[in-house]
Amino acid sequence: MVLKECRTIPDDEIVALVRGGETGLYEMLMRRYNQRLFRVIRSVVTDEAEAEDVLQEAWVRGYEHLDQFEGRASFSTWITRIAFHEALSRVRKRKRWVPLENEEGEVITEADGRQKESETPEAQAMRSEMGEMLEAALDSLPETYRTVFMLREVEQLSTSETAECLELSEEAVKTRLHRSRALLRRELESRIGPAYADAHTFLGERCNRTVARVLARIGA
Repeated sequence: MVLKECRTIPDDEIVALVRGGETGLYEMLMRRYNQRLFRVIRSVVTDEAEAEDVLQEAWVRGYEHLDQFEGRASFSTWITRIAFHEALSRVRKRKRWVPLENEEGEVITEADGRQKESETPEAQAMRSEMGEMLEAALDSLPETYRTVFMLREVEQLSTSETAECLELSEEAVKTRLHRSRALLRRELESRIGPAYADAHTFLGERCNRTVARVLARIGA
């Protein structure tokens, strides 16, 4: 089956086809969710080159555990959760992740050792001055707030979907979103607005590169 024929096929049907041996169709799932997963990972791993590497690992891990996808959650939620935990694991291994909140959700401390964003010529060309300002503001947020903001405001997931992806309560999602907005307003003085959707894009050659690498690794 060619990719054009499955553009409207639901995720769970594509998963079934991939399980049945049509490994190449995994590309369709990657292209559907690369943007979301990259943004989620980028909200945890603030170095772009490392975030791209984590994205590749998340897709490979998802493929290796595809038989564990039972359909109780949507595929998009399932793979987002894998990507999020892969990013957390990467940061924790480097001992840069520390608890940011107490039981009441108050910020205790910032994450240590945050790396500066690795700028590529492609990324510089794609981002406007406003987009760069937004990305800097997003990077200044604590990781727990930044990830919720990415899923709710940038990816436009609902509160319940975000809670499911991050394994949080809906109340925690609402609280973190409210606080992330307040922090960003102070950082940007309400000047960004519509530029949210331009942050941390993952399209074109970068998307193609990740798809090609994953397909090569899984033998498609």
